[in-house]
Amino acid sequence: MITASPPFLWLGRVLSRSPPTTLDAMNMRDQYLEAATRDNTRQSYGSAIRHFEVEWGGFLPATADSISHYLAHYAPTLSVHTLRHRLAALARWHNEQGFPDPTKAPIVRQVLRGIAALHPVQQKQARPLQLDLIEQVALWLDGAIAQADRTGDRGAALRHRRDKALLLLGFWRGFRGDELTRLRIEHVQAIAGEGMTCYLTHTKADRTYRGSTFKVPALARLCPVEAYLDWTGAAHLDEGPVFRAIDRWAHVRQHALRTDSLIPILRAMLANAGIASARLYSGHSLRRGFAAWATSNGWDMKTLMEYVGWKNVQSAMRYVDAAEPFAAQRLQVGVKK
Repeated sequence: MITASPPFLWLGRVLSRSPPTTLDAMNMRDQYLEAATRDNTRQSYGSAIRHFEVEWGGFLPATADSISHYLAHYAPTLSVHTLRHRLAALARWHNEQGFPDPTKAPIVRQVLRGIAALHPVQQKQARPLQLDLIEQVALWLDGAIAQADRTGDRGAALRHRRDKALLLLGFWRGFRGDELTRLRIEHVQAIAGEGMTCYLTHTKADRTYRGSTFKVPALARLCPVEAYLDWTGAAHLDEGPVFRAIDRWAHVRQHALRTDSLIPILRAMLANAGIASARLYSGHSLRRGFAAWATSNGWDMKTLMEYVGWKNVQSAMRYVDAAEPFAAQRLQVGVKK
């Protein structure tokens, strides 16, 4: 005799095979959307929205008229590049919330063109950090490390070792600031005297998230491999972010340095090493400095683009132009055998 299953048992089996709830699916979707946006982009867009709402007193969703007044209000004090960034943030907010995008309105575009015409500014570029300055900073860091080791100042010793690795790896690989902060121990293989490889799950030029592997040479002096091993060994790091904050009690934090913290760290290194006008340098100075060194030492454009990871010549040329101030310098760095 065949008996029917109680309704609640049948219902339980159906529910067990049902797809995730709408709420679960939405949470998963939001995680994927967040993963598709770079951390620094998300932070800068959030800052732009707060500026529109809090500092200027605008309302969201916004109208094209209010945005045009916002642009006009800040035209004398903010660059056109910054205003375009604010528009991109506002456009993204409206699209994500399902509202029409007011930044595409003709009046907004006309006001922006008028601002560009009446407030032309020369595009600012970070000053390239020349190799002789890299050597000067590294020499100061070596002295500071030795002094900290002698006095037992573990916090200072760790910070100087981290900063030296940051400086040399950033220069010799031409890494962007966000790439340095996203480096992870488990994605780095380093062998003293031979070299190292660094894997990044994505870069600015990698829109498909395929990941990229970068090789780093071992050098006779100013060696990034030696500096990396010295820092990770002293900090006892075997997994997680490579470059981290260090608190006043010499505890190495678990999280990575914020990208916007790299400029103050770099400028402090330069100032402590006695380099004038440290404030004129930024995170891009390492990348520009390497591009300048490479071109002044005979690298062709194709080799430089492949090494650094540029996908188009226009991007590369903005950095290569910085080679002129010291194109005559040809400082040789020997590779260890």
